[in-house]
Amino acid sequence: MNLDPALLEILVCPQCRATLAVDVDRDELVCNMCRLAYPVRDDIPVMLVGEARSLTD
Repeated sequence: MNLDPALLEILVCPQCRATLAVDVDRDELVCNMCRLAYPVRDDIPVMLVGEARSLTD
């Protein structure tokens, strides 16, 4: 995953507006507040709640 650090500074969870953690192994941006993981496809974050994976499953 190759994301611009400036982009990572401004991205927030679209559901709760919390900051996101980077999970390099799974190519995801993780919100620990609402327990969702947003995929990163071809170095593009998919910031849609409907595309997020629940971490509670």
